[in-house]
This record gives sequence, C-alpha cells and structure tokens, in this order.
Amino acid sequence: MPVLHPFEPYIEHNSDLLILGSFPSEKSRESGFYYGHPNNRFWKVIAGIYGYDTPVGTDEKKSLLSLCHIALWDVLHSCEITGSSDATIKNPIPNDVDTLLSKYKISRIYANGSTSFNLYMRRIYPKTQKPIIKLPSTSPANAAYSLARLQKDWSSLLAAE
Repeated sequence: MPVLHPFEPYIEHNSDLLILGSFPSEKSRESGFYYGHPNNRFWKVIAGIYGYDTPVGTDEKKSLLSLCHIALWDVLHSCEITGSSDATIKNPIPNDVDTLLSKYKISRIYANGSTSFNLYMRRIYPKTQKPIIKLPSTSPANAAYSLARLQKDWSSLLAAE
C-alpha cells in the first residue's frame, strides 16, 4: 500500500540551495518534519558546518534552515516502503520538483545520499535538467561515516557562498 509524503517542502524566498532526501523516515512522519529520527545526523551536520548550535524542536530547525538559506524536500511524493528502509522502496512517484524550482531561485541542489541522488537522476532530472550534487547520507544506516567525516564532505554547501 502506498505511503504519501505527509508534509510540504520547507522553503522560503531567501532559500538558495535545496537538499533532497528520498522519503521521510517513520520518525520523521510521526514528528511532522524532516530528519526526525534522533540518530539521524542531519541537524548536527548542518549546525556544525554553519557554526550554530544543534537545533532542538521543529521551530529551531526551521530557524536554522532560514539562517542558512536551505530548503528541504524529498524526491518522492509517495511509494511503498517497509519501515524507513530506502532499500525497500517500490513504486516510487516523484514530487513535482520542477514546479518548485520554477517558483524559487534555487542555485544548487544536493542529494542526501545515494537513493535520493539515483531517484532524482531517473525520475526528476530528465524534466528539470538541473544538476544535483550527491552527498553522503546522514542516516543512521550510514554508520561507516563518522560525524566529522560527514561534516567535512557536507562542507561543500559553504563552498559557493
């Protein structure tokens, strides 16, 4: 049975980069916002590379995104998924990233992990023709990457500022 993406993209008019995940985890779907699993290192990575404290709660997370000019969304609008495992995704239906990009001045797009990158390239890139940069996943499933290594690789977000 397909699961629908439960929340809207987070984007503001000052957002200039877009980070795309694949599909919200069960914890994110429960919390109603992106990267809600307590062991996902996304918020620690972003806060660390931009020099802020790690946000607690949705309001602080949104404030951090606003300060850093970051928009968040996921590649998929719906899919069949078991738990939170990207490896179990079946029948993926993409979000309308093209329309989002036409409404905002996004200069760079990043993929949080291989699944979002591959889904973007197969399902969205043919329509947008906008390149995406693949970054290592901040998911707890990517245990091979330490927080320090993630922050080093993700520091490319700062490169074009």
